[in-house]
Amino acid sequence: MSHRPGSGLAAVSTALLAMSRRLEVRDVLKTIVASARELLDAEYAALGVPDDHGGFAQFVVDGVSDAQWKAIGPLPRQHGILASMLRDAKPERLGDVRKDPRFEGWPSAHPDMSDFLGLPIKDGDETMGALFLANKRCPKPQGGCGFTEEDEELLGILAQHAAIALTNARLYERSRELTIAEERSRLAHELHDAVSQKLFSLRLTAQAAAALVDRDPARAKDELQQVAALAAEAADELRAAVVELRPAALDEDGLVNTLRTQIQVLDRAHSARVTFDTCGIRALPAAQEEALLRVAQEALHNALRHSGAAQVDVALIRRGQGAVLSVTDDGKGFEPRAVRRAGRHLGLVSMRDRASGVGGRLKVESAPGRGTTVEMEVPGG
Repeated sequence: MSHRPGSGLAAVSTALLAMSRRLEVRDVLKTIVASARELLDAEYAALGVPDDHGGFAQFVVDGVSDAQWKAIGPLPRQHGILASMLRDAKPERLGDVRKDPRFEGWPSAHPDMSDFLGLPIKDGDETMGALFLANKRCPKPQGGCGFTEEDEELLGILAQHAAIALTNARLYERSRELTIAEERSRLAHELHDAVSQKLFSLRLTAQAAAALVDRDPARAKDELQQVAALAAEAADELRAAVVELRPAALDEDGLVNTLRTQIQVLDRAHSARVTFDTCGIRALPAAQEEALLRVAQEALHNALRHSGAAQVDVALIRRGQGAVLSVTDDGKGFEPRAVRRAGRHLGLVSMRDRASGVGGRLKVESAPGRGTTVEMEVPGG
């Protein structure tokens, strides 16, 4: 391991910790590849997750620029040495990958590779992917491989932990999909309970106005004014629901701009004043940004629907390498222990799950007549 600048237990520990901190599958794949390349001091590294059709569902590389990767073209198929690793589930260490009889060539823009170390990532009997490195940065024996048996053993340890990290990431994404489905179901019930009732009232009021037009025009006018008010309320309910339902444009707009836009809409849609303040926020991992957004949405929903607040203040500030979100209202408040005993959670369980799922914490402070503050803190990436 003398040629590996990051050799030793500390370097291995750093790589494993980096993998364990990621929750999104794509982030985990990138971290595995970057960690393996740095740990074994290779020029190139890649990891492919196979699909069921002879190709790769995901393929992540490190050491290749975006321009190079674009020029290379479509993702590779499961053929040659990659197919062998996936099929036979055993390591491959080659002095020159180009001279192996299974080698089938590369696209013209593909970087040149010589010595090669690859192995499958397995979870029990399932082969989850193929991880490989090329071009060890060290003096090589004539016609030999720069990657050693020690390198192969170290990469094997990394692959075992990569399987765990990938499994956890997949479980997290499935859990998040279930949470999204639950939120959609909640919104459907809310639309039925709130908007449908207003539309029903609007219909009855309009019928009453029509019946009064000839015999009591003044009362008909009052009823029509009520129709307009009910229609405006229904539109506000729909607008607020659509804001929650629409996927947040976090990738394009970022957390701060996405929150600001949604809060501006809620401020217009509700009688309560809703404000937003932010300071020093830096980009956070995708999972943390989504968790912060969803907790903000849930806390705002509670404040605007249930608290009777006249003022709701949202703040997002930097704390160390992480961030703190707070949603404070001046509403009627509640007794948290009484809410738990009654089996009503006001979304608190969901919010706590989201916070803990990204390594954060959630704190709720409230008392009858004293408003409510929901605070969520997440660490940096």
